Amino acid sequence: MTPLQSTGCSRRSWLTAAGVILAAGGAAGVMGRTTEVKPSLTSAEQAFWQLQFKQVDGSPLAMAGFKGKPLVVNFWATWCPPCLAELPLLNAFYAENVSKSWQVLGLAVDQLVPVKRFLARSPLVFPVAMAGFEGTDLSRSLGNVSGGLPFTVVFGPAGDVRHRKIGQLTPRDLAAWRQIESS
Repeated sequence: MTPLQSTGCSRRSWLTAAGVILAAGGAAGVMGRTTEVKPSLTSAEQAFWQLQFKQVDGSPLAMAGFKGKPLVVNFWATWCPPCLAELPLLNAFYAENVSKSWQVLGLAVDQLVPVKRFLARSPLVFPVAMAGFEGTDLSRSLGNVSGGLPFTVVFGPAGDVRHRKIGQLTPRDLAAWRQIESS
């Protein structure tokens, strides 16, 4: 075999190997783009989506119905001044973003009568449900270590917790949260 034949054979083998490698890399790239990795939910997140609360009018409200779109859950009480101060901000956020698939839910860590009284004076456009004082334990399971109010959790469309905030919300918080994808 001459050196020229040897080089031609090596070149052909090299080109074939390079083609196989490029094809494999391309296939992996396509698979990487089309394979969506969904977040695995923690046990607390999974448990949250199984819950059902009573709305102020007594009708049931299942959390599973909120899954699939971004959801802001606000734990509040009528006896909590920062809670009451942030409710108009949440109300405006909901009104501005409901058409963009955003959802807001108020979970009252309170008793029914004071909540009804408050909502009669200051109606909210988003749903409000009664978590009762057990809502403190629920908020702790979702990351509210101190159990304080107000406490807000933002869930992504897949049902995973994306953000948490203890204390009164600001317009800056809500502007940052709008960046969560709705699909």
